[in-house]
Amino acid sequence: MISCKPIGQRLTALFLSLFVISIVNITAQDIAAGKALFMSKCAACHNVLKKGTGPALAGLEERGKWADHNELLKWINNPAAYMANDPYTQGLKNEYGSMMTGFADVTLKDVDDMVAYINDAAKPKVDGPKPPEEVPVGNQNALIFGIISLILGIIALILMQVNSNLKKMSDDSEGIVRPDPVPFYRNKTYIAMASIVFFVFGGYMVAKGAIGLGRQKEYQPEQPIYYSHKVHAGINQISCLYCHGSAWDSKHASIPSVNVCMNCHKSITTYEKGPKLYDEAGNEINGTAEIAKLYQYAGFDPNNAAKWDPSMIKKPIAWEKIHNLPDHVYFNHSQHIRAGNVQCQSCHGEITAMDEVKQVSELSMGWCINCHRETKVNFNYDSTKGNKYYSIYEKFHNDFKSGKMDSITVKDIGGLECQKCHY
Repeated sequence: MISCKPIGQRLTALFLSLFVISIVNITAQDIAAGKALFMSKCAACHNVLKKGTGPALAGLEERGKWADHNELLKWINNPAAYMANDPYTQGLKNEYGSMMTGFADVTLKDVDDMVAYINDAAKPKVDGPKPPEEVPVGNQNALIFGIISLILGIIALILMQVNSNLKKMSDDSEGIVRPDPVPFYRNKTYIAMASIVFFVFGGYMVAKGAIGLGRQKEYQPEQPIYYSHKVHAGINQISCLYCHGSAWDSKHASIPSVNVCMNCHKSITTYEKGPKLYDEAGNEINGTAEIAKLYQYAGFDPNNAAKWDPSMIKKPIAWEKIHNLPDHVYFNHSQHIRAGNVQCQSCHGEITAMDEVKQVSELSMGWCINCHRETKVNFNYDSTKGNKYYSIYEKFHNDFKSGKMDSITVKDIGGLECQKCHY
């Protein structure tokens, strides 16, 4: 007879194991969910380990009343109401110069998840052996194909040499006198084959290099004045079109003149209340000193502002252009921004979170074509909405009404035709 006790013990152990596994899985899911929430709601102003627009969040449960996540939830849901009776958050506003944006949709579980992620990200990383870098499948296949081709080429050369030697031995045994074989470096067949291989390989490398000409993804030059888009367009919410107004009406977005900068900085002479500024190397930037550089270009004396004459501006600021397209490519900002309702971030990245701007998109032909294939146009589906320019596309209107098409993309209206971008 089978004893019940061992079976009971096994069932208990099984249930405990499943419980532990479920707890581990839930914890991992909580951290992943917390990371997603942190990136969407917090990352624009906060970093886990270093200060940004707001304080670093590592160890936040040791501050104020936030060991209690219910208190933290109240702060996140309604910062203004919470700050009215909380000295700690009042001090944060005084230190960083602004109050946190409220997120009324965040729940207590969301807070638990985000704190779990923050605590996990704040753990010191133990240096160990780095795992081998994974090679993309496409690169693996190309590498294998190249190795096999090289091996087969060597085998072919060996077999050709063996065949030549065997033929010579056969002729010698039969008494046939033949001239000595031509050395391989003087053999016209070998020379022709080597030339073909060289030109094919050289042509491939030249074409590959030419495709990459002018590509400067991640290009981030040092500018003559440290200008933070994060402070201007992000924190202070200055519209992109205030500085780059020509993007609404013309092909070029253009760089603002010194006069545009001075519209604000004639009265804003120091940088005091904003977050600390750092360059890419981690060096702290003196914002007031950068404003002083602007005054040098403008010929402006902040101590004698009444006598400033804009016509006496000495020279334009030599900004370094970041985004460039080849001369044979036509791109119209107004066509995309005004007619197409394309947001600046679609091409330039999260510009409102950047201090020193860099190029985040490759701006290649393939990148543009993929966008044209996927982007839906503001089609004139009826007389009350959409861009009325598209009212001339009768076929698409009929297909849309009949259910053959549920939307119209840039590709459908000729966005992939060569002459649209090349002229």
